[in-house]
Amino acid sequence: MKRSRLLMCCLLSLACATPALAEVRLPKVIGDHMVIQQGQPATIWGWAEAGEKVVVEMGESRGETQANDAGRWSLKIDPPQAGGPYEVHVVGTNTIKLTDVLVGEVWVCSGQSNMQWSVNRALNPQEEIAAAKYPHIRLFTVARNPAKEPLQDCVGKGQAGWTDCNPGTIAGFTAVGYFFGRKLHQDLDVPVGLVNTSWGGTICEAWTSQPTLKSDEAFAPIVERAANFKPGNPNQGSALYNGMINPIVPLSMRGAIWYQGESNVARAEQYAKLFPAMISDWRKNWGQGDFPFLFVQLAPFRYKGKDSRECAELWEAQLKTLSLPQTGMAVTTDIGNIKDIHPKNKQEVGRRLALWALALAHDKTLVHSGPLYAGQKVEGNKIRLSFNHVGGGLVAKGGDLTHFEIAGSDEKFVPATATIDGDAVVVQSDDVAKPVAVRFAWTDTAEPNLFNAEGLPASPFRTDEFKLVTADRR
Repeated sequence: MKRSRLLMCCLLSLACATPALAEVRLPKVIGDHMVIQQGQPATIWGWAEAGEKVVVEMGESRGETQANDAGRWSLKIDPPQAGGPYEVHVVGTNTIKLTDVLVGEVWVCSGQSNMQWSVNRALNPQEEIAAAKYPHIRLFTVARNPAKEPLQDCVGKGQAGWTDCNPGTIAGFTAVGYFFGRKLHQDLDVPVGLVNTSWGGTICEAWTSQPTLKSDEAFAPIVERAANFKPGNPNQGSALYNGMINPIVPLSMRGAIWYQGESNVARAEQYAKLFPAMISDWRKNWGQGDFPFLFVQLAPFRYKGKDSRECAELWEAQLKTLSLPQTGMAVTTDIGNIKDIHPKNKQEVGRRLALWALALAHDKTLVHSGPLYAGQKVEGNKIRLSFNHVGGGLVAKGGDLTHFEIAGSDEKFVPATATIDGDAVVVQSDDVAKPVAVRFAWTDTAEPNLFNAEGLPASPFRTDEFKLVTADRR
């Protein structure tokens, strides 16, 4: 009897000491009610026991792989045509069945407070919330979570899964993201999935990976400031990339929309290098090529305690970022509030971003941008300015053109008279006999009136390369 008890105890001890096979797991961004990007192989990933075979099936598409030594696995499947709902089966030692999965357009929505700004604080919130009955628009919000090292999954207080868009779910969701997605859903007639990963008051470098920040000496002060990680503080280099971007990086998607820059206004010259570096960083890490990256040029606002030209220099940094392929910019000089850094007309912001998406991602022939400065020609005591994206023609809303300045070689800008001449604008001043440069809307409260016939405003710009007031700030 004693011997049998001893044998039983040994067997039990052995059983307890033998680890159970790890179950197949999925990241939180892959789940019931999600949208899978149409028209391209979809990445499905997760974790399992090292070496474990994992099979993923969706309709007639099937993928098979093994978990690596670290227990991570990833594969691609070809999704069915847009629509649904579909089921996705993930099979290993256990089986996961995802239900109510749609196929359509997936966009990541990121930035600071003007992206985080919710529908219930936008224009006409009660009407917008009541009308938000779009079961084929799906919403996912990444919990706000700064991290010292790159995280593999979304974690944080209240982290939930995908949900459909309805009056009970849309109120606290990003307004810009929702109005952008709604326009795409209505125009394309396909499901739309929106991933909101935003945090008010945050800096661009927090959303940029550490390898990218370390790769350029210009960002050395940023890296130095982030050397001593402070838990809970989002404004540290790479902190939000680690906690809020890296966990969703493998997700197959169409592109990203971005509304940020207010927190970098004082370092606008640096932003001209930092922002495109962040975009290239995301594209490299996502591994989906030059996906469309669409952003909002900041709205006019009187930044207290700052030189009024700092914001204009940030506008220029954003404008220059259009040199990257597959980028687009929604200009908002006409829909801001110089007394409120959070203008409420997010409907029009979302619509303008959607115009860029339709043009870049879906080859729609439509006017999707306001006039963008293309070049200047000095003609005696005048300067002739040319533009791209003039659409149906240049328009001065409400009277004579405003917010143009002109300067000679002394670099002293004075107010100028500007007139539309075909697809050009001619600028002059009696106080400048030999002009060399023009500036347009070069102050943070500028609300100029140059548009194209389609009602899209011109971006602020300068034609000179004089030293900036934010030069050398790091």
